[in-house]
Amino acid sequence: MYRIGVISDTHGLLREEVIKELQSCDIILHGGDIDTKDIIEKLKNIAPFYVVRGNVDKEWAEYLPKMLEIELYGIHIKMIHNRKELPKNLGVTDLIVFGHSHKYTDQMENGIRWLNPGSCGLKRFYYPITMAVIEVMENGRYEIRRIDISHEQHEQKEKNLKMPEKEQDRQKIVKAVMKDVDRGKTVKQIAESNHISLELTEQICRMYLTHPGVDVDGILNRIS
Repeated sequence: MYRIGVISDTHGLLREEVIKELQSCDIILHGGDIDTKDIIEKLKNIAPFYVVRGNVDKEWAEYLPKMLEIELYGIHIKMIHNRKELPKNLGVTDLIVFGHSHKYTDQMENGIRWLNPGSCGLKRFYYPITMAVIEVMENGRYEIRRIDISHEQHEQKEKNLKMPEKEQDRQKIVKAVMKDVDRGKTVKQIAESNHISLELTEQICRMYLTHPGVDVDGILNRIS
């Protein structure tokens, strides 16, 4: 049996639990919104991988394809970040791997299986942290397993790392996080250097990355 690890929307964060799951896989697929080169380097050390460029993957990721067509263990796969950007003529396709929404999806449409592994990086809204593993049997048949990544362990470790109460200090933290994002630091590095929780860091980073032009007050209003 072969195992294909499927992840997406890491947004600069590759969790230890996700790495552990990927280490048991023969191949890795990433559906885009990688966010930093650091994620690519980490994946290189785990297993052979295929990746497509997401909407937040800017200049550094220009060499990455927006869409890939590959065949793995007899499965014809198309990969793209935003499913709306797929061509109308899909040709021979068994499985489409995509991302963007951060919401786990596994469904059949017109004889094609569509898989969005959700986000295993930054937590968005109330969506769980998820990934998927495709298990391919020797006869060519395959099954897709949803993997839910627990966040309780992180919350327990970080329960004392909260946002300061003073408005001036809160603004200072948000400014520092925004600068660290621009410098290409990972979410974990940002959280540690600013002494705030990983959950709070994820929220600030997400607001900054998904709301172009947002200022400090705008971020504080959204996470309060």
